[in-house]
Amino acid sequence: MTPLPRERFPAANRWAYLNHAGICPLPTSSVEAMHRQAVEVSLDGEFTYAAHSEAVERARVSAATLMGVPARDVAFVKNTSTGLGFVANGLEWSAGDRVVIPDLEFPSTLYPWLALADRGVVVDRVRPDGPGGRLTTEAFAEVIAAGPPPRLVVTSWVQFGRGWRVDLAALSRLCREAGALFCVDVIQGLGVLPARLADWGVDFAMADGHKWLLGPQGCGVLYVRESCLDLLRPLEPGWNSVVHREEWDNLAYAPDDTARRLEGGMPNIAGILGLGASIDLLLSAGVDEIWSHVDGLGDRLSAGLTEIGATVLTDRAEGHRSGIVSAHVDGPPVPLLAERLKSRGIAVSARSGGLRVSPHGYNTEEDIDRLIGALKEIVP
Repeated sequence: MTPLPRERFPAANRWAYLNHAGICPLPTSSVEAMHRQAVEVSLDGEFTYAAHSEAVERARVSAATLMGVPARDVAFVKNTSTGLGFVANGLEWSAGDRVVIPDLEFPSTLYPWLALADRGVVVDRVRPDGPGGRLTTEAFAEVIAAGPPPRLVVTSWVQFGRGWRVDLAALSRLCREAGALFCVDVIQGLGVLPARLADWGVDFAMADGHKWLLGPQGCGVLYVRESCLDLLRPLEPGWNSVVHREEWDNLAYAPDDTARRLEGGMPNIAGILGLGASIDLLLSAGVDEIWSHVDGLGDRLSAGLTEIGATVLTDRAEGHRSGIVSAHVDGPPVPLLAERLKSRGIAVSARSGGLRVSPHGYNTEEDIDRLIGALKEIVP
């Protein structure tokens, strides 16, 4: 038995789908939620808005539960880049302010801070330790101590290429000692790894829905710790971001006292309801159970890859492993290898010089064995 019901994923009938670090296949519950909302609007137009708004708030509660944060601290955003942009451009900066961030980050996690160069913001990078992409707390500490106290430390929870999971609680303590704010791109962990972002001391976190959250593309979540909300200047103020929303003749600008002040105008209701349905599916299965299952698949995958002579590039150290396993396989270039696997109905990706494999809670041991068997045939 898989913790996520396999029958909810039609893609499983067509693929050994092992690419959730890329773009996920949607479960039927998400598709049905978006279809139902669209049909209802097609029949009744604005008379559906009140009920759909209530459903959006239920989705907010579900997202907050998954993240381990209060619902008032969650805003819906277009994607991870938007959430990062709200932090990068919403904070006030002074010339000489430092941002500390890992080297070899996903581009969208790095660009918002590099774009602050015209404001005099300095970006210092933490280099991974070793081929497995290890990003230890000690490596962050060394860079933090190498200059003036940073204004902000930024990291991905899970590095997209090799799958190293950063110890967020330990890094948060380091940030507090340095007087730095802490911002985390959680897109490669949220939905497969149990999260307690508030308890861990994270100040800002964001994720799009289209990976491990099993949701639609272009709809994500942003967490802003309540004590940090007033540090961010709302970048897209609109009718939906004020405390007196829907009082159309009230032109006073009074930002909402929750993270909703960052949402601006009309939300992507269909996307939010689809994402909410996917998150509810994750919560009903239990993220602890999902992670235990995926971690076991990662062990089976690592053992199978080693058995056929491949080199596992991912550092699978306890406490730092994730849903991503990357490997070097002798033979054709990695992008070509991924294409050949695709032709055999196996979905993986080529990232950071390795074949990146990322199963979820509905995948089975047979999916892993199918991949290993195909590699044996392609690379004898």
